[in-house]
Amino acid sequence: MDTEALHTERDPSSAPGTDGPGAGEGSRSAHVSRWPGRRRVAVLGAACAVFLLLLSQFVMQPFLIPSTSMQPTLEVGDRVLVNKLAYRFGSDPGRGDVVVFDGRGSFLPEDTGENPVSAAAREGLSALGLTEPPDTDFVKRVVGVGGDRVVCCDKRGRLEVNGVTVDESYLYAGEAASHVPFDIVVPRGTLWVMGDHRSRSRDSRDHLGEPGGGTVPLERVIGRADWIGWPAGRWSTLPATGAFDRVAAPDGAHG
Repeated sequence: MDTEALHTERDPSSAPGTDGPGAGEGSRSAHVSRWPGRRRVAVLGAACAVFLLLLSQFVMQPFLIPSTSMQPTLEVGDRVLVNKLAYRFGSDPGRGDVVVFDGRGSFLPEDTGENPVSAAAREGLSALGLTEPPDTDFVKRVVGVGGDRVVCCDKRGRLEVNGVTVDESYLYAGEAASHVPFDIVVPRGTLWVMGDHRSRSRDSRDHLGEPGGGTVPLERVIGRADWIGWPAGRWSTLPATGAFDRVAAPDGAHG
């Protein structure tokens, strides 16, 4: 057998490791083919982010609890899901609801703000529940609605709304209804709000002498906190309260 002839008849370009015309074409095409897959992943990721931002803007927003003011209902680090549709179609917050609101103009000066760039970044991250909410956002429980007379405290240290004693079973263990006495008629179109851990909460009581008297305008309400979404061990809906069931509206209607 002429082994020399066999060697000379081989196509040098097909041998591995040679630099012929076809060398490297397979690796280049494999490298190029990976880019469409990466683009698809990037587009899908961007679409998911946009969807979550739109969802949080108009339907349901995660809200990271930054303080102890709502214990034991909400603990530091809880991520609650705020229902932005709860009051979108004509209904207003009711007594006992846990609401998230923008405190500018009630708990804070109207012009309170931060650098626009950092504000935009914080808003995006907080919309996904990845960072603390803006310093202008608060979470509290509605204790009085427009027209209500809220008084604290009776001889047994309990809250009264429209003359009816309220048994606030949601309060932090051992807490009084308030160490600060007050007697307020809530203006129409506003809310009187308080934390469940009263001694750790800066709420409507702390702003009595300011414009608005500590009440929160309805248009500043972002939504109702309906669920605890994180941590996994605390997944639940926020417990309903019957504390205000016997309270009637000022005009005599049950409310």
